[in-house]
Amino acid sequence: MGAAEERLDPRWVRAWCERGGATVVRATDESHRATDALVDLTPIPSDLTTLYWVLAEARLPDGRSVHSAVTVAALFHEYGEMEIPGEQPALIFAATADGHACALSGSGRVWQARSPYATGQFDLVANSLQEFLETRR
Repeated sequence: MGAAEERLDPRWVRAWCERGGATVVRATDESHRATDALVDLTPIPSDLTTLYWVLAEARLPDGRSVHSAVTVAALFHEYGEMEIPGEQPALIFAATADGHACALSGSGRVWQARSPYATGQFDLVANSLQEFLETRR
């Protein structure tokens, strides 16, 4: 699945949650309101909106965590959008077990910070959010 060709499908996200492997907190009315507030706050990548309509947050088997919409908003207030050369601005939406920020860009690609700080240099780790979730099982 190429990031530019296809976007995250909520049916795929639901099936991914059912397969197990990750600890998932399902979306609630409260998390939907937090997602709406995040959409109002910043130009959130559409795949992240799709993800948050199915789940509120998740912990992947390798220790990475997908933050809640409330946490993403707080990180946006603190750091703003991540500037990645040659890429559309990105939002921090997840972190590794050792604190390296993961950011989703408007193109749908996922980037990981080289250091445990939210700002700095980022490396491409997945061409899509779906690929990020699939390879982290």
